[in-house]
Amino acid sequence: MRPALLAAGLGTLSAAWLGPLPALAGQHFSAHMTMHMAVVAVAAPLIALGMAGTRLDLTHRLPAVFSPIPTSMVELLVVWGWHAPVLHHLARTSTAGLVAEQGTFLASGLLVWLAAFGSEARHSGLRAGAGVVALLLTSMHMTLLGALLALSPRVLYAGAGHGPVALDEQHLGGAIMLGVGGVSYLAGGLWLSMRLLRLRGPARQEEPA
Repeated sequence: MRPALLAAGLGTLSAAWLGPLPALAGQHFSAHMTMHMAVVAVAAPLIALGMAGTRLDLTHRLPAVFSPIPTSMVELLVVWGWHAPVLHHLARTSTAGLVAEQGTFLASGLLVWLAAFGSEARHSGLRAGAGVVALLLTSMHMTLLGALLALSPRVLYAGAGHGPVALDEQHLGGAIMLGVGGVSYLAGGLWLSMRLLRLRGPARQEEPA
């Protein structure tokens, strides 16, 4: 399954970056958000799962770099930072800004998903538990940001335009973050929780009465 997962992740990344989305992102907030979610909530987990347990998996060589809770904090800063008005405007109006944004989105997403599902976490219940917390925390802050965008009564980004069309674009972008980003990280956290419970089950049965 790993090669298929890796290929699917790279294919998603190619579609997001080489398809029509980059050209549309400057004018349509929803296109920009779709590209963002394709990278951090679809491509990153697929690539990380495809790398886990292979020679590309660096979690056992660099465990401090792939510590689950700190990596989730890094992604929080990256995601919320690029949605601050100044940086968001830079990413939508500058090729260099868009490249920097998308590159840090991918890097932070891979950090979190590898920290949670890499080989190091597979051999450590403590790290796997921290991975659950990291993914659920990420799901929570993405849900919060998505709700802020989807429910805001006014346009939050001056460069996105004005009027009902711009507000509808923002609401749609927030809904995409809620439906893809929040759900993806929540599903990853729940899946990892179930795997952790399955691994701990036999260990409890082996304990002497």
